[in-house]
Amino acid sequence: MVRAADSSEAGPCDYTRCPEPLLYAHPESTRVRASFYTAKGPARDVLQVGELPTPSPAPGELRVRVAFSGVNPSDVKARAGVSGPTMPYPRVIPHSDGAGVIDAVGKDIGSGWIGRRVWIFNGQWDRAAGTAAEYIVLPASLVVVLPDSVSFEHGASIGIPLMTAYHAIAWCGDVRNRTVLVPGAAGSVGQYAVQLAKRNGARVIATVSSEAKAARARAAGADEVVNYRSEKVGPRVRELTQGHGADFVIEVDAAANAPAYGEILAYGGKVVVYGSGQGTIGMPFRPLISSFATVYFFIVYRLKADVLLETTRAVTTLLEEGALQHPDTKIFPLEDIAAAHELVERGADGKVLVRL
Repeated sequence: MVRAADSSEAGPCDYTRCPEPLLYAHPESTRVRASFYTAKGPARDVLQVGELPTPSPAPGELRVRVAFSGVNPSDVKARAGVSGPTMPYPRVIPHSDGAGVIDAVGKDIGSGWIGRRVWIFNGQWDRAAGTAAEYIVLPASLVVVLPDSVSFEHGASIGIPLMTAYHAIAWCGDVRNRTVLVPGAAGSVGQYAVQLAKRNGARVIATVSSEAKAARARAAGADEVVNYRSEKVGPRVRELTQGHGADFVIEVDAAANAPAYGEILAYGGKVVVYGSGQGTIGMPFRPLISSFATVYFFIVYRLKADVLLETTRAVTTLLEEGALQHPDTKIFPLEDIAAAHELVERGADGKVLVRL
């Protein structure tokens, strides 16, 4: 169960189980290191690394000393101007995911939360300051206790990817003995989606672009893997399902894959779209209407409060049970944040992190 950070009943964590003692130190100066940008554009042109004032928590907020900051495709698209050309704030500290330790709290939050290991989601959503800084101040509702058995690296990896995968599979409903197709199954969301679908009793078909990625998809639990560079996905899915088609698709790139939905989907099939490589999506009308297909779009940033609570509770349970394999991580120092963004833009296998 998620322990909300505005509770005053919980005590501090057991420091002897936390291997990063420096994370418990309070800032020694009024300045902290951070990356930020004041204009949108290519990573190496706009991302800066420097010092900014140390933030202080207001009522209802807490401050986290960040160990690792997670880089998601949405972060690099925002910085590049793909998701909007204008600056929402004069200066933006990027990234929504992260993990670290609470070191200060607002006056209405119990002091027992100081020292807690936590993970962060939506850090920079509708806010100017994200996790690419030594400290972040944010509402307590965006912080969740990180089980002691989970590293900070994995804590910084789970926010958007695991929450996205969980909501996508949960929205499908009962997937037992049904076929779930996971395009991009070697990516962070894809690997979690494969595992969650298998955990719920589905047969999973993964699509990938290389044998190395196929190995990752199989390690996550995929029953069948299709290399879309050497095989046509639609006919191959029909063959693997004896002509039935996929009951569900967990979609990473709707613009690229939607034209084939008529071939891929079973009668009454459902597509859950969480990403697209292009802003315009073309779908085949006649086969989709004839098969009574459903296409559901969502972004995890805008899930309603009750759905967010359900999702973070479920993620906490999965973490406490040690039920998941986490994607491999590639870690960059803060000074190389531009290289981290570039790797995500190229299509990273696994999760890209920035060490603070």
